[in-house]
Amino acid sequence: MARGLTKKQKKTRNRILVALAIFFALEVAEVGFEAFDALPNGLWFEFAAFLVPYLIAGYDVLKKAWHGIVHHQPFDENLLMSIATIGAFALVFFPEAEPHMAEGAAVMLFYQVGELFESYAVGKTRRSIADMMDIAPDYANVMHDGELVEVDPSEVAVGSEIVVKPGERVPLDGVVISGMSQLDTSALTGESVPQVVEEGVTVVSGCVNMTGLITVRTSKPYGESTVQRILELVENASEKKARTENFITRFARYYTPIVVILALVIAIISPLFFGSTWSASVKSALVFLVVSCPCALVISVPLSFFAGIGAASRVGILVKGSSYLETLGAADTIAFDKTGTLTKGTFNVVAVHADEEIDPDLLLSYAAYAEAFSYHPIALSVRESYSGVIDQSKIDHVEERSGQGVYATVDSHQVLVGNDKLMLAEDVPYHDCEIVGTILHVALDGKYIGHIVIADVVKEDAAQAISDLHAAGIKKTVMLTGDKREVADAVAKRIGIDEVRAQLLPQGKVSCVEDLLAEEREGGKLAFVGDGINDAPVLMRADIGIAMGAMGSDAAIEAADIVLMDDKPGNIALAMRIARKTMRIVWQNIVFAIGVKIVIMILALPFIGIATMWLAVFGDVGVAIIAILNSMRCLRVPK
Repeated sequence: MARGLTKKQKKTRNRILVALAIFFALEVAEVGFEAFDALPNGLWFEFAAFLVPYLIAGYDVLKKAWHGIVHHQPFDENLLMSIATIGAFALVFFPEAEPHMAEGAAVMLFYQVGELFESYAVGKTRRSIADMMDIAPDYANVMHDGELVEVDPSEVAVGSEIVVKPGERVPLDGVVISGMSQLDTSALTGESVPQVVEEGVTVVSGCVNMTGLITVRTSKPYGESTVQRILELVENASEKKARTENFITRFARYYTPIVVILALVIAIISPLFFGSTWSASVKSALVFLVVSCPCALVISVPLSFFAGIGAASRVGILVKGSSYLETLGAADTIAFDKTGTLTKGTFNVVAVHADEEIDPDLLLSYAAYAEAFSYHPIALSVRESYSGVIDQSKIDHVEERSGQGVYATVDSHQVLVGNDKLMLAEDVPYHDCEIVGTILHVALDGKYIGHIVIADVVKEDAAQAISDLHAAGIKKTVMLTGDKREVADAVAKRIGIDEVRAQLLPQGKVSCVEDLLAEEREGGKLAFVGDGINDAPVLMRADIGIAMGAMGSDAAIEAADIVLMDDKPGNIALAMRIARKTMRIVWQNIVFAIGVKIVIMILALPFIGIATMWLAVFGDVGVAIIAILNSMRCLRVPK
């Protein structure tokens, strides 16, 4: 523990150790040798002796309590501890009461031990998150007069060229203009597999350059870079408190004055109406005050949420506040955008079906030549799938037919590449394909030679992600897409989506989300998962908006409540497991702390009188330490 303490914590620890050494020496002298009984005025000597470790350990608590009284904000745990411990010492003025100076000193000592442990736990959680998010670059290498100069990243203008050496962090977002390397993106995405980058590839700040030297042209100022946006998200996460957290804050505000009033009632009413002695009543009131201290709740609940957010950050899941973690934990319906969320969002050739006596490679080569000058995504996918080199000198004429396809003359052959409308217009008999996707028919010199199937490829982990969500308790999964019904149905069937709503315009998606919200059962929540750019209105309308693959996307960071820094649907289920584990631990702490305290409070009542000051110490310090240890389990990412 000592290794992780701050200078202030070490000072407090040393003070507590001195006080504990004196306290245990006095206890041995009293219990083992009855040293104080042998002295004249031994009771008052004992009073003075135990006052020494009490003041060494607790002078700052007394000081804070007095500060609260002077500034009209007295009702906190410092006041409860001060009243209870001073009252324990004050029992010396009741001749019939047993001395309680040792208990008074012990309460303050162990309260301070608990406070130190709490401070250490909170600090460890903060350091853990800081270590995870230690992605802020210290400098950028800029070429000046033929030499590399280290400058502050905030001073680098957009469009500047910076050099990133192996082992250094990429300081600013930009595009690689020379060099090739591998980037460690684990701090941003949680992904351990390095990303290969070369000329023309976009890179984001915060990644670590692992192997080669690269030169990057910056595309954003430092203040708008990915690393700064992420750090702002993590730093501001505490501002959006969960309802449970807000309840605990309000609870503590009203709880403390009520407890003080009840303690006064116990101390005064019991002797007047129930025949208790004044000393027994005061003792019961003091036990009541000690055990009623709310620090176990006030610390452990926010600490649980903070640790849960830290655990999520560690695997590339950014949660904007504990309120969103709480909402995600209650989600029972999840709606998905299709393109870019469940599919890769890029067109790929998935099949080449050539007619008899036609070589599939020949079919693909004619299609690639015909599409050689087009920048349409379908044309690009055809060219990318063609392994040969396109000799543009063989292309004599290219004519695009709007809404139909392309007519081209390739190596003196007439080539038609397009949809069924083009085939009908040119009176070329064709046949359809059973595979769902975009069908690109190809005709050579007026004769049909086959077709190419192009589709948006489903992500590798999409089916497993949906299965994991159902296993986690999600009642219904819905796909909202602007794509054709048959395409959407095929994707849904393949990955296990429960319901499909297709051919939707952006406003149609919002209407569907409104309908799904109306169908929600009481207590249930609706999450929407999208790519964070064209789905911004839906992300904001759902109970919880989750942006997929949002590394470097400002729109996603702004619109969503939770941002997944990679594009893996599987991390949605992981985010839900983190949220639900956090909420379980929060409620465990609440039920445990309140339950133990209520039992000891009842046992402390004068007509029962079983609870001792030592039991009260456990009810306060012991419960707080157990709750804090339980909260720190949130730092571990559930599997």
